[in-house]
Amino acid sequence: MEQVTLERMNEDEFRLFRARSVVEFARDKVTAGTWTEEESLELSEAVYRKYLPDGVQTKEHYLYVIRYGAEPTNIGSVWLHVSDAPAGTRAFLYDIILEESYRGRGLGQATMRVLDEAARALGASTIGLHVFGHNPTALHVYQKAGYAITDYQMEKKL
Repeated sequence: MEQVTLERMNEDEFRLFRARSVVEFARDKVTAGTWTEEESLELSEAVYRKYLPDGVQTKEHYLYVIRYGAEPTNIGSVWLHVSDAPAGTRAFLYDIILEESYRGRGLGQATMRVLDEAARALGASTIGLHVFGHNPTALHVYQKAGYAITDYQMEKKL
């Protein structure tokens, strides 16, 4: 298999990532029943303004494009946060997108491996993430990459 690498996003790549991610996050929050469709884009925009106020220059946030192949093709993106915590330096994966045409080929697992390396290089001893309950494919990818469930949040419609 050809090499998968992470490369820091430039400003143009960030603008594309942010525009797409705001819409996808809003859709996920609506699907999860957390937000209404009417409010979702505004709330999603607020989340991105809060957590990435300085874009690619936001302190402790690392935004990457996923490259693949001899002539590195952009096949997705990663948003990683690394910070000190009482139990040591911890990474948190806010977002990972692998383009649809590259899924099912082992590239998700290859990306997770290079992500682990990047988090270690930034001093992290653990890496966490959140998975929406309506995304069993992502849950499978993460469990296959060695992630363990640490918490469950459940809801019942009345």
